[in-house]
Amino acid sequence: MSEIFERYVTEANVFTTDSLSNIANYKNGLAMQRFRPNGADKGLPVLKIKELNQGFTDSSSDRCSSKISNDVIVKTGDIIFSWSGTLIVKIWTGTTCGLNQHLFKVTSDKYPKWFIYKWTEYYLRQFQSIAAGKATTMGHIKRSDLKQAEVKIPHKSEIDRLDKLISPIFKRYVNNILEINSLKELKNELLSKIF
Repeated sequence: MSEIFERYVTEANVFTTDSLSNIANYKNGLAMQRFRPNGADKGLPVLKIKELNQGFTDSSSDRCSSKISNDVIVKTGDIIFSWSGTLIVKIWTGTTCGLNQHLFKVTSDKYPKWFIYKWTEYYLRQFQSIAAGKATTMGHIKRSDLKQAEVKIPHKSEIDRLDKLISPIFKRYVNNILEINSLKELKNELLSKIF
């Protein structure tokens, strides 16, 4: 997948340009400590950087109300970009959860998921460098950085051609991570029964 994308970035001749902030919606999470579950609501686990790094929520994860807006509810397969502290972009492979502040849920109604994921990943090193330069505060990027990140947009027929190549690989990539997580859970369960 990366190889095909890199080739397209370096070899595409016919394209228009746009910005990351225009090709996708970068929805910031909420300060979930303000949205605790109450009453009979069991709530949702909260997705923070710890959970994003480990790829799943667990019993130590905070909980938030399940009545939060749908655009800050994260589901398996969503693209999550941590824009503050540890800057990373990942496909979420855990269960449904609430998006905490300092994380973006990245979506698009114009372009395929792999397209916005790979372009966000493409600028990750640059974003990490910007964040590292902010020594006085917790390193982060701003929306203006997303606006300045230039993206090559090929003709629709070329995107369709690339989509036929990359989408199946992208789906397999996500499924492989899910399978690995499932095997890890099974291993931990078996070990807990043995010891």
